[in-house]
Amino acid sequence: MSTSAVTTSASTNLQQLPHHKVKVKKSGQRACNEKNDKGKFCGGHLKRWFYMKDVVERECGDIEKAWGPNAEVYRCENCKTLYLPTPGETKVNVAGQGQISVFGLTLPPKEK
Repeated sequence: MSTSAVTTSASTNLQQLPHHKVKVKKSGQRACNEKNDKGKFCGGHLKRWFYMKDVVERECGDIEKAWGPNAEVYRCENCKTLYLPTPGETKVNVAGQGQISVFGLTLPPKEK
């Protein structure tokens, strides 16, 4: 299953997994917005998670069954909440799009 199929189906009906909390990442979001019991934000960094190499996830197997072996998934480094990419975003970038400089200096993107 390709990542575009995951984002399309995830935006209409977000499938919760038995052992994982799943959310959709907002455009430009780089930190977790999950609240704890006291109502404080987690604030952990969202990192691209390659779940096929994770030993614990291989035993569980929820993500592979739900979205296949190559889905684009981000995970909070603190609370382990899973985030799917923003629907409509085509560029795979862990850090997100970033912000335009407030000082008027905007560098062009790097060429490959």
